[in-house]
Amino acid sequence: MQHASPPEPFPEPGPAPDPDAAPPVRRRDRRGRGVRGPLLPPGMPAYRTRAEEFDDVVLDVVELLQRRWGPQLAGTEFAVEDVPPSEPAPWESDGVPLGRCFPAESGRPARVVVYRRPVDFRAADDTDRADLVREVVVEQVAHLLARTPEEIDPGYGS
Repeated sequence: MQHASPPEPFPEPGPAPDPDAAPPVRRRDRRGRGVRGPLLPPGMPAYRTRAEEFDDVVLDVVELLQRRWGPQLAGTEFAVEDVPPSEPAPWESDGVPLGRCFPAESGRPARVVVYRRPVDFRAADDTDRADLVREVVVEQVAHLLARTPEEIDPGYGS
């Protein structure tokens, strides 16, 4: 007859888990191959987001205009926002604006803002988007400087 061994005693409880502590980060290590790296290295063109590419297009247009209108545009800020504010200006009854111009006032510099999502929505492809950005920036700068868009950019509308 075999004697059964005595049961193992219960292990001592460890410290209670901290309820405020963040859960442990789990990284995917499928089949022991190691943690996956980025899909594209940072040097590749496809690594950039569409928003970053849009910012580059706006900067290209601004640089072009500053070469010609540098003294008049000195101190003017150029910005990109995703969407316009939900409260349209009183004169904006034609739909969603693609850009806005804010004249300098009370110590604040003049600003030209381009709205990325409405421009992207209206553009058919990257070339069309670049043309539309150029038109929007030229129109807003023309409004800011009280000139026609053709004076600001002789290639406007072509």
